[in-house]
Amino acid sequence: MSKYAFGVDIGGTTVKMGLFDKEGCVLDKWEIPTVTDNNGEGILPDIAESIKKVMAEKNITAADVIGVGVGAPGPIDDEGTVFKAVNLGWGVFNIPKVLGGYLNLPVKAGNDANVAALGEMWQGGGKGHSNMVAVTLGTGVGGGIIIGGKIVTGATGAGGEIGHIHIEDAETESCGCKNYGCLEQYASATGVVRLAKRRLAKDEKASSLRQGNISAKAVFDAVKAGDDVAIEIAQQFGDYLGKGLAAVAAVVNPEIFVVGGGVSKAGEILFEYIKPAYEKYAFHGCRSAEFALATLGNDAGIYGAAALVIN
Repeated sequence: MSKYAFGVDIGGTTVKMGLFDKEGCVLDKWEIPTVTDNNGEGILPDIAESIKKVMAEKNITAADVIGVGVGAPGPIDDEGTVFKAVNLGWGVFNIPKVLGGYLNLPVKAGNDANVAALGEMWQGGGKGHSNMVAVTLGTGVGGGIIIGGKIVTGATGAGGEIGHIHIEDAETESCGCKNYGCLEQYASATGVVRLAKRRLAKDEKASSLRQGNISAKAVFDAVKAGDDVAIEIAQQFGDYLGKGLAAVAAVVNPEIFVVGGGVSKAGEILFEYIKPAYEKYAFHGCRSAEFALATLGNDAGIYGAAALVIN
């Protein structure tokens, strides 16, 4: 009976991989470089080679392996077809078909943020829930929506792109997606810096943020120290994010929001600003959603990828 699964998380610089048992315990994990030369044509062969090597070292046969799950950047549909992964140089092709051809093993694939969300639901901050929204507050704002234990991918794999909910009509700077006023422009690490710079330019009110470099970490460190200007910035951040998540909740009605990414390192204090705004804007039937911090960190992707084939 098959007892192992491989989880693969393809990033722009490294590919993280894990060997799991079918209960979801990680038995080994490692990384290889992501070689994006020649439109990333060597990425999947390199992954196959690395998995075969580990199988040989551990005397694992193909019959022992449930399958290989893959998370990759870019829109990926339910069949595992990627619709261009710009960071990797990939065009449109079916990942399970190509990687499965190299390995002669079952393969499933999904968008990296969605797959990481599945990992958090399975073994992380969302464990015990089957209706969850994962929110990643990093350089951008990513999302993953899980309903009834299944990833919501949408027609072209763009389901869960919560960072691009339109939230501000008055915005004059464009988002990376070329639209204006996206949630990502205010709730990401760079978004918090944008809010901070605008607040500091408004008047001369004293703040520790006027010394040194402004970062999301500096803002929330100042909030913890009771800095009035930083608290105003955190309230504005919380208002935007709470409003965006209330809009998401009205559509998918999650039990829990699990918040990860670099900004989440500020900890539980984030929820002091997000939850009141969320409750203010949310439809009454959605208001009881819980909030929790993600717990798997950079391993969420490999856990979720393994979950694609185990569950």
